[in-house]
Amino acid sequence: MPLGLAALDDLGEAFAELRDVLDGTDAAAIELASRRVSRAAAAVRGIGAWRSESIVIERLNALIPVLESARVRVSLLADHANQRLAILAAHGSTHAPLTYGR
Repeated sequence: MPLGLAALDDLGEAFAELRDVLDGTDAAAIELASRRVSRAAAAVRGIGAWRSESIVIERLNALIPVLESARVRVSLLADHANQRLAILAAHGSTHAPLTYGR
């Protein structure tokens, strides 16, 4: 397996893990998954020759829906968190639940 394929597989797994932990409320797990995505993305960026390999390009194109779904989920959750924080600011912490469990 070319190095680019292994890096893309790791990137796909990292995004899948991020998507899974975003369904919960564990901020530490979300942070760890985010760091894994960052490391995996940096590894893919660090491989320059992969752009010329058609199989790697096909694998990357197959990953696009996974990456996009994680991006959309992060955006929706960030918006939801901002709305909840706005409620807290407007009504005080006794009128709205915490954004993340403790």
